[in-house]
Amino acid sequence: MDKFLNDIEKDKPFRFTTQQLRIVTDNFSYLLGSGGFGSVYKGVFSDGTIVAVKVLFRSSDKGIQQQFIAEIGTLGKVHHFNLVRLFGFCVEKNFIAIVYEYMGNGSLDKYLFKQVKTLGFEKLHEIAVGTARGIAYLHEECQQRIIHYDIKPANILLDMNFNPKVADFGLAKLCNRDNTHISMTGGRGTPGYAAPELWMPFPVTHKCDVYSFGMLLFEIIGGRRNVDTNVPESQEWFPMWVWKNFDGGELQESTLVCELLEEEHKVMVERMMKVALWCVQYRPESRPMMSAVVKMLEGNEEIPQPLNPFQYLMDNGFGALPHQDSLNTTRNGTSATTSSYCDSSVIDVESNNIVTADTDPVQREYEAELPSVRTE
Repeated sequence: MDKFLNDIEKDKPFRFTTQQLRIVTDNFSYLLGSGGFGSVYKGVFSDGTIVAVKVLFRSSDKGIQQQFIAEIGTLGKVHHFNLVRLFGFCVEKNFIAIVYEYMGNGSLDKYLFKQVKTLGFEKLHEIAVGTARGIAYLHEECQQRIIHYDIKPANILLDMNFNPKVADFGLAKLCNRDNTHISMTGGRGTPGYAAPELWMPFPVTHKCDVYSFGMLLFEIIGGRRNVDTNVPESQEWFPMWVWKNFDGGELQESTLVCELLEEEHKVMVERMMKVALWCVQYRPESRPMMSAVVKMLEGNEEIPQPLNPFQYLMDNGFGALPHQDSLNTTRNGTSATTSSYCDSSVIDVESNNIVTADTDPVQREYEAELPSVRTE
Protein backbone atom coordinates (compact mmCIF):
# COMPACT_ATOMS: atom_id res chain seq x y z
CA MET A 1 0.00 0.00 0.00
CA ASP A 2 2.79 2.44 0.90
CA LYS A 3 4.50 1.80 -2.46
CA PHE A 4 1.19 2.38 -4.27
CA LEU A 5 0.62 5.68 -2.46
CA ASN A 6 4.19 6.78 -3.18
CA ASP A 7 3.77 5.97 -6.86
CA ILE A 8 0.54 7.99 -6.98
CA GLU A 9 2.32 10.92 -5.36
CA LYS A 10 5.16 10.68 -7.87
CA ASP A 11 2.72 11.09 -10.75
CA LYS A 12 1.76 14.58 -9.56
CA PRO A 13 3.97 17.55 -10.51
CA PHE A 14 6.15 18.28 -7.46
CA ARG A 15 6.74 21.85 -6.29
CA PHE A 16 10.48 22.30 -5.76
CA THR A 17 12.25 25.05 -3.86
CA THR A 18 15.09 27.03 -5.38
CA GLN A 19 17.48 25.40 -2.93
CA GLN A 20 16.36 21.91 -3.95
CA LEU A 21 16.98 22.74 -7.61
CA ARG A 22 20.43 24.12 -6.76
CA ILE A 23 21.26 20.76 -5.21
CA VAL A 24 19.75 18.79 -8.12
CA THR A 25 21.70 20.81 -10.73
CA ASP A 26 24.93 21.18 -8.70
CA ASN A 27 24.29 24.92 -8.47
CA PHE A 28 23.22 25.12 -12.15
CA SER A 29 26.64 24.12 -13.37
CA TYR A 30 25.77 21.95 -16.43
CA LEU A 31 24.16 24.11 -19.11
CA LEU A 32 22.31 22.12 -21.79
CA GLY A 33 21.19 25.11 -23.82
CA SER A 34 19.74 28.60 -23.65
CA GLY A 35 17.47 30.91 -25.59
CA GLY A 36 15.24 33.94 -25.35
CA PHE A 37 12.86 32.32 -22.85
CA GLY A 38 15.43 30.78 -20.52
CA SER A 39 18.28 28.38 -19.88
CA VAL A 40 18.13 24.62 -19.43
CA TYR A 41 20.40 22.76 -17.01
CA LYS A 42 21.07 19.09 -16.46
CA GLY A 43 20.27 17.74 -13.03
CA VAL A 44 20.24 14.46 -11.12
CA PHE A 45 17.77 13.39 -8.42
CA SER A 46 19.02 11.48 -5.38
CA ASP A 47 17.75 8.21 -6.89
CA GLY A 48 19.89 8.77 -10.01
CA THR A 49 17.09 10.02 -12.29
CA ILE A 50 18.50 12.55 -14.77
CA VAL A 51 16.34 15.63 -15.41
CA ALA A 52 16.35 18.85 -17.41
CA VAL A 53 15.63 22.03 -15.45
CA LYS A 54 14.36 24.94 -17.53
CA VAL A 55 14.84 28.26 -15.75
CA LEU A 56 12.67 30.97 -17.30
CA PHE A 57 14.05 34.47 -17.73
CA ARG A 58 12.06 37.61 -16.79
CA SER A 59 9.83 35.76 -14.34
CA SER A 60 7.67 38.87 -13.84
CA ASP A 61 6.95 39.15 -17.57
CA LYS A 62 3.33 38.35 -18.41
CA GLY A 63 4.25 36.34 -21.51
CA ILE A 64 6.67 34.16 -19.54
CA GLN A 65 4.03 33.56 -16.88
CA GLN A 66 1.50 32.57 -19.56
CA GLN A 67 4.01 30.12 -21.05
CA PHE A 68 4.62 28.62 -17.60
CA ILE A 69 0.88 28.28 -16.93
CA ALA A 70 0.34 26.64 -20.34
CA GLU A 71 3.11 24.09 -19.80
CA ILE A 72 2.17 23.13 -16.24
CA GLY A 73 -1.56 23.27 -16.99
CA THR A 74 -1.22 20.79 -19.88
CA LEU A 75 1.74 18.54 -19.09
CA GLY A 76 0.57 18.26 -15.49
CA LYS A 77 -2.62 16.57 -16.71
CA VAL A 78 -1.23 14.06 -19.22
CA HIS A 79 0.84 10.88 -19.22
CA HIS A 80 1.87 9.22 -22.46
CA PHE A 81 5.00 7.50 -23.68
CA ASN A 82 5.33 9.95 -26.57
CA LEU A 83 4.95 13.10 -24.48
CA VAL A 84 7.83 14.53 -22.47
CA ARG A 85 7.26 13.88 -18.77
CA LEU A 86 6.86 16.75 -16.31
CA PHE A 87 8.41 16.10 -12.90
CA GLY A 88 7.63 19.41 -11.28
CA PHE A 89 8.18 23.15 -11.08
CA CYS A 90 9.43 25.96 -8.89
CA VAL A 91 7.81 29.36 -8.38
CA GLU A 92 9.52 31.74 -5.99
CA LYS A 93 10.24 35.45 -6.03
CA ASN A 94 11.99 36.33 -9.32
CA PHE A 95 12.48 32.62 -10.11
CA ILE A 96 10.38 30.26 -12.22
CA ALA A 97 11.59 26.83 -13.35
CA ILE A 98 10.13 23.69 -14.89
CA VAL A 99 11.62 20.21 -14.35
CA TYR A 100 11.29 17.66 -17.19
CA GLU A 101 12.64 14.23 -17.91
CA TYR A 102 16.07 14.39 -19.55
CA MET A 103 16.13 13.50 -23.23
CA GLY A 104 19.63 12.27 -23.99
CA ASN A 105 19.55 12.70 -27.79
CA GLY A 106 18.16 16.20 -27.94
CA SER A 107 15.73 17.38 -30.60
CA LEU A 108 14.82 15.85 -33.95
CA ASP A 109 16.05 18.83 -35.98
CA LYS A 110 19.62 17.99 -34.94
CA TYR A 111 19.38 14.82 -37.03
CA LEU A 112 17.20 15.87 -39.96
CA PHE A 113 19.14 18.79 -41.34
CA LYS A 114 22.80 17.78 -41.08
CA GLN A 115 24.87 16.81 -44.11
CA VAL A 116 25.82 13.47 -42.57
CA LYS A 117 22.67 11.46 -41.78
CA THR A 118 22.95 9.28 -38.70
CA LEU A 119 19.38 7.93 -38.46
CA GLY A 120 18.17 5.21 -40.83
CA PHE A 121 14.87 5.66 -42.60
CA GLU A 122 13.13 2.94 -40.60
CA LYS A 123 14.03 4.77 -37.38
CA LEU A 124 12.76 8.04 -38.88
CA HIS A 125 9.49 6.28 -39.73
CA GLU A 126 9.24 5.07 -36.11
CA ILE A 127 9.82 8.63 -34.92
CA ALA A 128 7.04 9.88 -37.22
CA VAL A 129 4.61 7.23 -35.94
CA GLY A 130 5.51 7.87 -32.28
CA THR A 131 5.06 11.62 -32.72
CA ALA A 132 1.66 11.04 -34.35
CA ARG A 133 0.64 8.84 -31.41
CA GLY A 134 1.55 11.57 -28.94
CA ILE A 135 -0.51 14.19 -30.80
CA ALA A 136 -3.42 11.75 -31.20
CA TYR A 137 -3.43 11.27 -27.42
CA LEU A 138 -3.60 15.04 -26.87
CA HIS A 139 -6.48 15.43 -29.32
CA GLU A 140 -8.55 12.32 -28.74
CA GLU A 141 -7.77 10.62 -25.44
CA CYS A 142 -7.42 13.38 -22.84
CA GLN A 143 -10.43 14.42 -20.78
CA GLN A 144 -9.99 17.90 -22.26
CA ARG A 145 -8.61 18.14 -25.79
CA ILE A 146 -5.16 19.75 -25.88
CA ILE A 147 -4.04 21.74 -28.91
CA HIS A 148 -0.25 22.08 -29.04
CA TYR A 149 -0.03 24.86 -31.67
CA ASP A 150 3.72 24.46 -32.29
CA ILE A 151 4.50 21.01 -33.71
CA LYS A 152 7.92 21.11 -35.44
CA PRO A 153 11.18 19.09 -35.38
CA ALA A 154 12.74 21.30 -32.69
CA ASN A 155 9.87 20.38 -30.35
CA ILE A 156 10.22 16.63 -30.82
CA LEU A 157 12.77 15.37 -28.28
CA LEU A 158 14.49 11.98 -28.49
CA ASP A 159 15.41 9.78 -25.55
CA MET A 160 18.49 7.55 -25.39
CA ASN A 161 16.76 4.97 -27.62
CA PHE A 162 15.54 7.65 -30.06
CA ASN A 163 11.94 7.32 -28.92
CA PRO A 164 10.18 10.62 -29.76
CA LYS A 165 8.47 12.79 -27.15
CA VAL A 166 6.40 15.85 -28.01
CA ALA A 167 7.68 18.78 -25.95
CA ASP A 168 7.34 22.55 -25.42
CA PHE A 169 3.73 23.16 -24.44
CA GLY A 170 4.24 26.91 -23.96
CA LEU A 171 1.58 27.73 -26.59
CA ALA A 172 -0.74 24.82 -25.78
CA LYS A 173 -4.40 25.31 -24.98
CA LEU A 174 -7.01 23.13 -23.29
CA CYS A 175 -10.48 23.05 -24.79
CA ASN A 176 -13.72 21.22 -24.06
CA ARG A 177 -14.67 18.53 -26.57
CA ASP A 178 -18.03 20.17 -27.29
CA ASN A 179 -16.25 23.43 -28.14
CA THR A 180 -14.74 22.46 -31.48
CA HIS A 181 -13.64 25.96 -32.55
CA ILE A 182 -11.41 28.34 -30.61
CA SER A 183 -11.13 32.07 -31.20
CA MET A 184 -7.60 33.41 -31.48
CA THR A 185 -6.20 36.81 -30.53
CA GLY A 186 -3.10 36.93 -32.72
CA GLY A 187 -0.96 34.37 -34.50
CA ARG A 188 0.41 31.24 -32.85
CA GLY A 189 2.95 28.75 -34.01
CA THR A 190 6.03 28.93 -36.19
CA PRO A 191 6.05 30.20 -39.79
CA GLY A 192 6.59 27.27 -42.11
CA TYR A 193 4.68 24.88 -39.84
CA ALA A 194 1.62 26.91 -38.80
CA ALA A 195 -1.67 26.17 -40.58
CA PRO A 196 -3.22 28.87 -42.81
CA GLU A 197 -6.15 29.42 -40.44
CA LEU A 198 -3.78 30.46 -37.66
CA TRP A 199 -2.94 33.60 -39.63
CA MET A 200 -6.53 34.56 -40.42
CA PRO A 201 -9.20 36.10 -38.17
CA PHE A 202 -11.25 32.89 -37.95
CA PRO A 203 -11.78 30.32 -35.17
CA VAL A 204 -9.39 27.36 -35.30
CA THR A 205 -9.59 23.69 -34.34
CA HIS A 206 -7.18 20.95 -33.30
CA LYS A 207 -6.66 20.29 -37.02
CA CYS A 208 -4.01 23.03 -37.00
CA ASP A 209 -1.73 20.49 -35.27
CA VAL A 210 -2.47 17.99 -38.05
CA TYR A 211 -1.25 20.52 -40.62
CA SER A 212 1.95 21.16 -38.64
CA PHE A 213 2.58 17.43 -38.36
CA GLY A 214 2.21 17.17 -42.13
CA MET A 215 4.90 19.81 -42.62
CA LEU A 216 7.13 17.98 -40.14
CA LEU A 217 6.51 14.74 -42.06
CA PHE A 218 7.68 16.37 -45.31
CA GLU A 219 10.96 17.29 -43.60
CA ILE A 220 11.42 13.75 -42.29
CA ILE A 221 10.87 12.41 -45.82
CA GLY A 222 13.19 14.88 -47.50
CA GLY A 223 15.86 15.12 -44.80
CA ARG A 224 15.88 18.88 -45.44
CA ARG A 225 14.06 22.05 -44.50
CA ASN A 226 10.84 22.51 -46.43
CA VAL A 227 12.13 25.90 -47.49
CA ASP A 228 15.63 25.76 -48.95
CA THR A 229 16.95 28.49 -51.22
CA ASN A 230 20.17 26.56 -51.88
CA VAL A 231 18.47 24.10 -54.25
CA PRO A 232 17.08 24.59 -57.80
CA GLU A 233 14.24 27.07 -57.87
CA SER A 234 11.55 24.45 -58.60
CA GLN A 235 12.53 22.53 -55.46
CA GLU A 236 12.73 25.48 -53.04
CA TRP A 237 9.44 24.63 -51.30
CA PHE A 238 9.58 20.89 -50.83
CA PRO A 239 5.84 20.24 -50.17
CA MET A 240 4.86 21.86 -53.47
CA TRP A 241 7.60 19.91 -55.29
CA VAL A 242 6.29 16.65 -53.80
CA TRP A 243 2.73 17.48 -54.89
CA LYS A 244 3.76 18.32 -58.46
CA ASN A 245 5.72 15.05 -58.73
CA PHE A 246 2.85 13.11 -57.21
CA ASP A 247 0.28 14.76 -59.47
CA GLY A 248 2.49 14.12 -62.50
CA GLY A 249 2.99 10.47 -61.65
CA GLU A 250 6.69 11.07 -60.90
CA LEU A 251 6.64 10.47 -57.17
CA GLN A 252 9.86 8.45 -57.12
CA GLU A 253 11.83 11.46 -58.39
CA SER A 254 10.88 13.51 -55.37
CA THR A 255 12.01 10.76 -53.00
CA LEU A 256 15.55 10.84 -54.36
CA VAL A 257 16.35 13.92 -52.27
CA CYS A 258 16.47 11.65 -49.22
CA GLU A 259 19.94 10.18 -49.14
CA LEU A 260 18.82 7.47 -46.74
CA LEU A 261 16.28 6.06 -49.19
CA GLU A 262 16.73 2.47 -50.35
CA GLU A 263 14.58 0.35 -52.65
CA GLU A 264 12.91 -1.44 -49.72
CA HIS A 265 11.73 1.86 -48.26
CA LYS A 266 9.98 3.23 -51.33
CA VAL A 267 6.53 1.89 -50.40
CA MET A 268 6.93 3.34 -46.90
CA VAL A 269 8.00 6.72 -48.30
CA GLU A 270 5.10 6.86 -50.77
CA ARG A 271 2.72 6.15 -47.89
CA MET A 272 4.31 8.91 -45.79
CA MET A 273 4.07 11.37 -48.68
CA LYS A 274 0.37 10.66 -49.20
CA VAL A 275 -0.27 11.10 -45.46
CA ALA A 276 1.65 14.39 -45.46
CA LEU A 277 -0.37 15.67 -48.42
CA TRP A 278 -3.63 14.84 -46.60
CA CYS A 279 -2.42 16.48 -43.38
CA VAL A 280 -1.68 19.82 -45.08
CA GLN A 281 -5.03 20.14 -46.86
CA TYR A 282 -6.19 23.75 -46.95
CA ARG A 283 -9.59 23.07 -45.39
CA PRO A 284 -9.19 21.85 -41.78
CA GLU A 285 -12.16 19.48 -42.10
CA SER A 286 -10.36 17.73 -44.97
CA ARG A 287 -7.42 16.82 -42.77
CA PRO A 288 -7.54 13.40 -41.05
CA MET A 289 -7.76 12.78 -37.33
CA MET A 290 -4.36 11.95 -35.83
CA SER A 291 -5.51 8.45 -34.86
CA ALA A 292 -6.20 7.84 -38.57
CA VAL A 293 -2.76 9.27 -39.39
CA VAL A 294 -1.18 6.67 -37.09
CA LYS A 295 -3.06 3.84 -38.80
CA MET A 296 -2.16 5.10 -42.28
CA LEU A 297 1.53 5.46 -41.41
CA GLU A 298 1.56 1.94 -39.97
CA GLY A 299 -0.08 0.57 -43.12
CA ASN A 300 -3.23 -0.48 -41.27
CA GLU A 301 -5.57 1.83 -43.16
CA GLU A 302 -5.98 2.48 -46.87
CA ILE A 303 -4.90 5.95 -47.98
CA PRO A 304 -7.17 7.61 -50.56
CA GLN A 305 -5.61 9.61 -53.38
CA PRO A 306 -4.82 13.05 -51.92
CA LEU A 307 -6.43 16.19 -53.30
CA ASN A 308 -4.26 19.16 -54.23
CA PRO A 309 -3.55 20.89 -50.90
CA PHE A 310 -2.00 23.93 -52.60
CA GLN A 311 -4.68 24.85 -55.14
CA TYR A 312 -5.36 28.08 -53.26
CA LEU A 313 -1.73 29.08 -53.79
CA MET A 314 -1.64 28.03 -57.44
CA ASP A 315 -4.84 29.98 -58.15
CA ASN A 316 -3.06 33.09 -56.93
CA GLY A 317 0.04 32.65 -59.04
CA PHE A 318 2.35 31.01 -56.51
CA GLY A 319 5.75 30.44 -58.08
CA ALA A 320 9.25 30.35 -56.68
CA LEU A 321 10.20 31.66 -53.28
CA PRO A 322 11.89 35.07 -53.13
CA HIS A 323 15.61 35.05 -52.43
CA GLN A 324 16.73 37.08 -49.44
CA ASP A 325 19.90 39.06 -49.05
CA SER A 326 20.25 38.47 -45.35
CA LEU A 327 19.28 34.91 -44.45
CA ASN A 328 21.62 34.69 -41.48
CA THR A 329 19.79 37.23 -39.34
CA THR A 330 16.40 37.47 -37.73
CA ARG A 331 13.82 40.12 -38.49
CA ASN A 332 15.38 42.50 -35.99
CA GLY A 333 18.86 41.97 -37.42
CA THR A 334 20.37 39.93 -34.62
CA SER A 335 22.11 36.63 -35.19
CA ALA A 336 20.55 33.49 -33.81
CA THR A 337 21.46 30.17 -32.22
CA THR A 338 19.41 27.11 -31.45
CA SER A 339 18.97 24.89 -28.44
CA SER A 340 17.53 21.40 -28.24
CA TYR A 341 15.60 22.08 -25.05
CA CYS A 342 14.73 25.76 -25.28
CA ASP A 343 12.11 27.13 -27.64
CA SER A 344 14.20 27.01 -30.79
CA SER A 345 13.88 29.26 -33.78
CA VAL A 346 13.07 28.20 -37.28
CA ILE A 347 16.64 28.89 -38.27
CA ASP A 348 18.87 26.30 -39.89
CA VAL A 349 22.22 27.52 -38.60
CA GLU A 350 24.27 25.45 -41.03
CA SER A 351 22.48 26.47 -44.23
CA ASN A 352 21.38 29.93 -43.04
CA ASN A 353 17.77 29.34 -44.06
CA ILE A 354 15.13 31.18 -42.07
CA VAL A 355 11.45 30.56 -42.53
CA THR A 356 9.69 33.92 -42.27
CA ALA A 357 6.57 35.51 -43.72
CA ASP A 358 8.63 36.23 -46.82
CA THR A 359 9.78 32.66 -47.43
CA ASP A 360 6.78 30.66 -46.22
CA PRO A 361 4.23 30.59 -49.06
CA VAL A 362 1.27 30.15 -46.70
CA GLN A 363 1.99 33.25 -44.62
CA ARG A 364 3.08 35.19 -47.69
CA GLU A 365 -0.26 34.39 -49.34
CA TYR A 366 -2.15 36.18 -46.58
CA GLU A 367 0.46 38.89 -45.99
CA ALA A 368 -0.04 38.21 -42.32
CA GLU A 369 1.18 40.45 -39.54
CA LEU A 370 3.49 37.95 -37.85
CA PRO A 371 5.00 38.10 -34.40
CA SER A 372 8.77 38.47 -34.36
CA VAL A 373 10.71 35.34 -35.29
CA ARG A 374 12.08 33.88 -32.09
CA THR A 375 15.80 33.42 -31.97
CA GLU A 376 16.15 30.86 -29.25
